[in-house]
Amino acid sequence: MKQIIKFGMLTLIFFLSFACQSNLEKKPNIVWLVAEDQSQYFFPFYGDNSVNLPNISELLKNGTVFEGMNSSYPVCAPARSAIITGMYPNSIGTGNMRALKGDTKKRSEKEASLGVPYYSSKLAENIKPFTQILRENGYYCTNNSKRDYNFNLRDEAWDESSNKASWKKRKDNQPFFSVFNFNVTHESAMWKRDKEELKVDPKKLKVPPVFPNDSISRHSLAVNYSNLVEMDRQMGLIINKLRDQGLYEDSYIFFYSDHGGPFPRHKRAIYETGAKVPLLIKFPSFIEPEEKRNSDMLNFIDFAPTILSIVGGIDIPKIYQGKPFLGSKKNKNKREYLFTASDRFDEHPDRIRAVKNKRFKYIKNYNLNKSHALPVSYRNQMVLMQHLNRLNESNLLSKQQKLWFQTPKRSEEFYDLENDPFELNNLIDIEIYSDDIQNLKTQLENWMYEIKDLGHLSEIELVEYVTK
Repeated sequence: MKQIIKFGMLTLIFFLSFACQSNLEKKPNIVWLVAEDQSQYFFPFYGDNSVNLPNISELLKNGTVFEGMNSSYPVCAPARSAIITGMYPNSIGTGNMRALKGDTKKRSEKEASLGVPYYSSKLAENIKPFTQILRENGYYCTNNSKRDYNFNLRDEAWDESSNKASWKKRKDNQPFFSVFNFNVTHESAMWKRDKEELKVDPKKLKVPPVFPNDSISRHSLAVNYSNLVEMDRQMGLIINKLRDQGLYEDSYIFFYSDHGGPFPRHKRAIYETGAKVPLLIKFPSFIEPEEKRNSDMLNFIDFAPTILSIVGGIDIPKIYQGKPFLGSKKNKNKREYLFTASDRFDEHPDRIRAVKNKRFKYIKNYNLNKSHALPVSYRNQMVLMQHLNRLNESNLLSKQQKLWFQTPKRSEEFYDLENDPFELNNLIDIEIYSDDIQNLKTQLENWMYEIKDLGHLSEIELVEYVTK
């Protein structure tokens, strides 16, 4: 009897060891759920309880909330170029929004006044997308369905890219990487869904200090929160499909947004409202997260090397400027400084660079004759933008709210993020901060030199440089 028991125990240990080893060797499935145009501070897991998002919040049970994820650029196409290449857009010629636009050959009348053709940077084209590397290592990769990367992404990047793409067509037991973009929270939904029934009471919402506390601001906020509720429902369909197919437990699920919210002074703004985004990662059930909340300063250029590090057994391209923050090759050195940039937005050229540490942020503006509130035609379709324009013209905005419209704008800005999270009190002239200011200025200059920032070129010169 003792021998039978002993044999049974050994058999059990063997099978348990085999199961654990299989989990370690098995390549994980990875799913990205992308909320378009959403700032970090709108979400319950960052402290805003205006709406309940049960499906996304479910990921917290075996997940980590990342408090320091930042978009490389505060607008979609340059941000996607950073994600897919692991590179800063201002170093590979993808920083000007609408450098490329799908199959369209002719610019709009307003864009045509720039005298710049549509173009695709060969610097970006020559970088192998991380999804192609995944495919070369046995993954089935799908994109549903944005392909707006600001350059011509090679066909080898995806097995399938369409509004119907999913892991469904992969081979039996083939690991997959699948991206799903949710357009219901996009900036355009602020006017397309403005008249739909609200799912939150505007009177109960807290209006951020960048907007006047009036009915129009409150309604606009309520539209966005209502869109988030619908987004959560749509994401729940994907999550439930993973559950039904027995894939949920063993998959990584990333929830993030491509840049800040769909409002003025959010999307396209170099400020935290435009660059700081939500990131929540659910881990496979056989991996226990090291922490429930992480405060490291992260950038979208870190996504590509992190995915390759999670998969394991893959060399991370040395050209990548990002560093993995998870997986077998997790970078042990935490960032002290994080950089953001912006250039042209649609028909309006501009150039801004920014650097921050965990306390302070320094911004360098180059085109002082232009306010931060560029009159982008696309954004001007929004009721809230029209409202702010009228209030500004009538001098009815508060002193702080008018700063966004200020012309000329200051060449330098410096903010205490800890005490001024909406960056409304420019401390650039305050003597006690001179050492902190000089340090961040030096860090920014060094970074621009190290990555070979192309922002000093006119766009005509840039086109010639990146397409030759």
